[in-house]
Amino acid sequence: MASKAFLMIRSSIYIAPAENKGRGVFTSEAIAAGTAIEIVPVIVMSRNERIFLDQTLLHDYIFEWGYEKDRCCMALGYVPLYNHSSEANCDYEMDYENELISIRTLRAISAGEELLINYNGTWNDKGPVWFEKK
Repeated sequence: MASKAFLMIRSSIYIAPAENKGRGVFTSEAIAAGTAIEIVPVIVMSRNERIFLDQTLLHDYIFEWGYEKDRCCMALGYVPLYNHSSEANCDYEMDYENELISIRTLRAISAGEELLINYNGTWNDKGPVWFEKK
């Protein structure tokens, strides 16, 4: 199924240096809990393409994709630049049918605060992520 043409990025979010993490996503104004801050299309790739991507820097920016996690995707918009936290203030949701990822706040966010997701796929998963296991 072809994805719907869709792109929404809240105007108050921006990319800036994040202490000890390279770049990150921040907000210039307060955002209420439960607010969609970004909905973007993804580029879906096969298991075989994933083998090649895992040998590149892009490995750190792709998401597992599909109900069986048998593919991967590259999200457009700011999604690849959200940093990880086991105490994330945002969550992401994958819409496999429409090939979209959305980012939504889990709690109220203050102006200037960095927006963080949990790379383990569940906002409250305290387990280590791949770069902490090395």
